[in-house]
Amino acid sequence: MAMSFSATKVLQPLPLNSTRSAEKPLLCQSLKGSSSFLGSSSHKLSLKKTFYPHQSQRRSNNAVVAVSDVVKEKKSKSKSSSSNLLITKEEGLVLYEDMVLGRTFEDMCAQMYYRGKMFGFVHLYNGQEAVSTGFIKLLKKEDSVVSTYRDHVHALSKGVPARQVMSELFGKTTGCCRGQGGSMHMFSKEHNVLGGFAFIGEGIPVATGAAFTSKYRREVLKEADCDHVTLAFFGDGTCNNGQFYECLNMAALWKLPIIFVVENNLWAIGMSHLRSTSDPEIWKKGPAFGMPGVHVDGMDVLKVREVAMEAVGRARRGEGPTLVECETYRFRGHSLADPDELRDPAEKNHYATRDPITALKKYMFENNLVNEAELKAIDKKIDELVEESVEFAEASPVPARNQLLENVFADPRGFGIGPDGRYRCEDPKFTEGTAQV
Repeated sequence: MAMSFSATKVLQPLPLNSTRSAEKPLLCQSLKGSSSFLGSSSHKLSLKKTFYPHQSQRRSNNAVVAVSDVVKEKKSKSKSSSSNLLITKEEGLVLYEDMVLGRTFEDMCAQMYYRGKMFGFVHLYNGQEAVSTGFIKLLKKEDSVVSTYRDHVHALSKGVPARQVMSELFGKTTGCCRGQGGSMHMFSKEHNVLGGFAFIGEGIPVATGAAFTSKYRREVLKEADCDHVTLAFFGDGTCNNGQFYECLNMAALWKLPIIFVVENNLWAIGMSHLRSTSDPEIWKKGPAFGMPGVHVDGMDVLKVREVAMEAVGRARRGEGPTLVECETYRFRGHSLADPDELRDPAEKNHYATRDPITALKKYMFENNLVNEAELKAIDKKIDELVEESVEFAEASPVPARNQLLENVFADPRGFGIGPDGRYRCEDPKFTEGTAQV
């Protein structure tokens, strides 16, 4: 049987009389002792039994097989054969450059925030780069991405220029939202980034609607070439919210081309994932709604990419949604205002040793795909790009006062603009509360 979804565990929808694997679930083992946590040596990826729907419901073209440690398995067969490599040199360089861009950009954001160049809450993505890169670099420009408040790197991976993202963080008119969105609301119509969303869960219905649009255009408007897919990114804390379940139901019911990507970094601000949900294995919720559920090591971009290729392919072929849980970890606090004192130092140190960028470099070196000079050239290129984005943002103008109410009201001659065509916010009486509205 052809293999797909090379991940730790995969579930297809189960019939009511199916039996469950007797093997103990990965996450539940974490509850045995306070010193144990996800990703530790006791949670190494292991081969899991694959569950299928009833024989009459199975299809040969979308069978899902769970395969663990695919890198190790393939390397053991032949270390010299290029056919066993998971990526080509060109693909590896693309992945590496995107991950380094995300990491370097976020590190620069931290510097600028503490220098007073950015305001409000700024949530950084350090440590989770394998998820964004593994999924988004497989997309076409027409495909859509819906993000969260931790959205800078998703926008960068989708192609939004670094100078536009940095300018948005600086609140400048050259930002991707003209300085009105800020850190938590990156949006780009050109690149089909449908927004970062500050409130958890609110982006999932938007992503579901975007996927419905793709299906409607293809099946109702007969646009045969419309095979666009949508990625909905959200965290483990969001999976306790109602929008998550409602949209899983609708996506499965209408067989929408969407992938629900759970970036499970184990903490919802300061709340441990293991303490906040009755069943911490999020991936199991997919089959309950009639879609495959997959768990993957979110610190390994090659494993994420392999799962993403199958999930995106299923959506593009019209085979419906997939729920993918990427077990990852953020290297910084919840936001730059978070002193990060709640997480166990041993846990943080453990995940620091599993840096996804370091892991990718190691794989490429071991397989003679690249040399040190090539990667250093990319590092230098990204450093210059990020430095230039800061210079561009600092030199850009701040929004004019009359931009304050633009894109706020649907009626351009309603609340925001007076009968004389001038913005009401320019009227001193307006701020005093004495203007006639």
